Amino acid sequence: MVPKGKLVIIGGAVDLGSSLNFNENINHPHYIKFFEKGILKRVIMESAKAENSVVEVITTASQIPDIVGVEYIKSFNQLQVYNVNVLHIKSREDANNQEYIERLERADVLMFSGGDQLRLSSIFGGTPFLQLVKKKYEHDQFLIAGTSAGAAAASTNMIYRGSSSEALVKGEVQITAGLGFIDSVIIDTHFVQRGRIGRLFYAVASNPGMLGIGLGEDAGLLITNGNTMEAIGSGLTILVDGRYISETSIYDVDMGSPVSIDNLRVHVMSIFDKYDLHKHELKINKAIKVEDGVFIRDKQ
Repeated sequence: MVPKGKLVIIGGAVDLGSSLNFNENINHPHYIKFFEKGILKRVIMESAKAENSVVEVITTASQIPDIVGVEYIKSFNQLQVYNVNVLHIKSREDANNQEYIERLERADVLMFSGGDQLRLSSIFGGTPFLQLVKKKYEHDQFLIAGTSAGAAAASTNMIYRGSSSEALVKGEVQITAGLGFIDSVIIDTHFVQRGRIGRLFYAVASNPGMLGIGLGEDAGLLITNGNTMEAIGSGLTILVDGRYISETSIYDVDMGSPVSIDNLRVHVMSIFDKYDLHKHELKINKAIKVEDGVFIRDKQ
């Protein structure tokens, strides 16, 4: 089924969850200007009701949900979006709360914050809440957005554990079920900044039928029709295609041993580039210019 809704996955920049650097001033409102004025604005532009959208923010993944919720409300308010609420779902019991389900029914945009993606899958998996999210995404003009953990959990399979430095060691990267909004991909976030390319290589080598998506900070993908991915934001997105792997040692070596891979294909997407998930084709947009520090499509 081709979903009528839209999906936006974001690599991070306002992640205030478990990966927070506590030396940072978490109350500072200007995390990355482009996120507020670029990606978040694009989320609202893509919503069927634009600034009149009803937005629900889910802070489940975060260890500091109250602070995160307030910051998202401020960010949306700066974009003249004022019907913004926070769903502080902290348990599976909360995910079955009828009041929260009714609020989800009225929502036009659902935003998952950063933090720990395993909290998202373990709390929402198999609940009526998640079933309704998927139903709205498939049948309505409904937009789901997720940043950091919220992006990593968007796919059917997700990475939930694995250090960057030891990623290409057998058994180091661990994968479990995600929220299931998109199939045949596996997503990693904070990709460039935290050197996570090795663990995405491993994830793809262990299942070459999945396209690896590595989202940098302030990088996102707008996914429409469940197929077309457009790069948004100022950062880079790395795609790892394992369909052409000719040989790998992943199934032969012992646990804890390094893994070899031959003939992985890698693509790099920047703003306005598009990738067709069905045809596996990348279309690079060369008509870009900068005005007042913001990237725009050049009309020429």
